[in-house]
Amino acid sequence: MPKGQVAHKNLVSGLVLATLGAIAFSGKAIIVKLAYRYGVDAVTLIMYRMLFALPIFAVMAWWSSRGQPALTRRHWLGVLGLGFSGYYLASFLDFAGLAYISASLERLILYLNPTLVLILGLVLYQRHITRFQALGMGISYLGVLLVFGHEISLAGTNAALGAALVFGSAVSYALYLSFSGELVKRLGSLRLVGLATLVACGLCILQFVLLRPLSAAVVAPEVIWLSIVNATLCTAAPVLMVMMAIERIGASLAAQTGMVGPMSTIVMGALVLGEPFTGWVAAGTLLVILGIFVFMRHR
Repeated sequence: MPKGQVAHKNLVSGLVLATLGAIAFSGKAIIVKLAYRYGVDAVTLIMYRMLFALPIFAVMAWWSSRGQPALTRRHWLGVLGLGFSGYYLASFLDFAGLAYISASLERLILYLNPTLVLILGLVLYQRHITRFQALGMGISYLGVLLVFGHEISLAGTNAALGAALVFGSAVSYALYLSFSGELVKRLGSLRLVGLATLVACGLCILQFVLLRPLSAAVVAPEVIWLSIVNATLCTAAPVLMVMMAIERIGASLAAQTGMVGPMSTIVMGALVLGEPFTGWVAAGTLLVILGIFVFMRHR
């Protein structure tokens, strides 16, 4: 096959994978909000999500570790730290925050992640922030504040608590991204993700055992099915799709394609959850997407 056709095929398949991955990631918030309707709490819900995801990530870790050198003590400490920050703490804070705010606001807050990574780079490594990056960040945060201001007028202090928890989740994941560079180079992204998520699975299950009686594991059948969907279609599948997309079209284009994520969450939130789609939400979403676009175009 000519090189031009191969490049075109990779571009198309990469864009499709990145789009589907972004939509699948966005569906996580919808699944969580649906599960909360059956009286389950964040500790139990995240335990079931990680319990069903554990075999998938175990296979991923085993597959990517074949023929590779054993991890050193330093590597294991890094994996434990990144698993705690990037997949356990970030996930738990996100699940807890979704009990108080809409799926739309949650997705917009998490979408600020690239700006948080840049701020951490400034604080930790004295990396320079350009004027265009600062402009993009300002536009994005203005959009989130617009949606937050509208939501807090409806939900009161609960919205503030939920937004703070989700923002903490975004900061926790930004810390993971900021400190994972060395381990990614040494272990590879697939191996690191597999091992770090296994650590998170163990922590989520241990958290449930320590904080809840075993009787709390008895939940509505709908919660079990929603957790299976969350673990497979909204957790493991998008991780693999985004990785395959990056191999085909690069990280920058894959990230820009991910801008479909907030819009898909808002659409699903309105259609599935009945969340209101107001002019405030539309304006805030457009500002966030515009800000991230400006931010990433001038990185």
